Amino acid sequence: MKNIFVKTKNVKSFVSLTTKLMNANNNAPKMGLIYGEPGLGKTGVILWWSINQDAIIVTAKNGMSARWFLSDLVEELGETPRWNSADLFKQATAKLAENPRMLIVDEIDYLINNSKAIETIRDLHDKTGIPVLLVGMGVVDKKLSRYKHLFDRIIEIYKFVPFDLDDVKLIIKTLAEVEIDDEVILYIHKNANRLRQIIKFLTKIENIAKTNDYKVITKKELGV
Repeated sequence: MKNIFVKTKNVKSFVSLTTKLMNANNNAPKMGLIYGEPGLGKTGVILWWSINQDAIIVTAKNGMSARWFLSDLVEELGETPRWNSADLFKQATAKLAENPRMLIVDEIDYLINNSKAIETIRDLHDKTGIPVLLVGMGVVDKKLSRYKHLFDRIIEIYKFVPFDLDDVKLIIKTLAEVEIDDEVILYIHKNANRLRQIIKFLTKIENIAKTNDYKVITKKELGV
């Protein structure tokens, strides 16, 4: 299987959203939200984006406090975290003022019930003026809406959707190292609409092709 990042429709929408955040006027809010069910490639796209755009990713964790969040952020910014929250906030804002970059907060769901952590993220956005992208699952948009001061700053929202047939075909044609018949691609689309599921199918197909020296995989070779 080839090691290539595939630009599906979700990826293109993600790029459009983040570009708008980065190009927003200096005095305008620069917060965005992407969300959706697991397995649709959200984590992969933010990792790809962070590498290419030098963004900072902080992944929220179960039970994370505002201080814990700031400590992780300061570490990601290459500093040794200080002890109290006020000093950590000053460290983070100083480093972001020195080198402004997008902040991506993944797994924001874990912070939903921690108002202090949520307000800390808003304060970081307001103090530094950097773009902030929140990444979550399910109905996180509705959960975040109760934090009015933060939600009013979210100017772009995109929900990741399951892959359609064109996406599945693009993923398979880009990654596969063996030719795969269109009927097999249609079969995969009907039985898998998550990236992990598609990769599992593709791994199985390539193992079959390698074991049997097949150059082309049809439904017959796949046994379906």
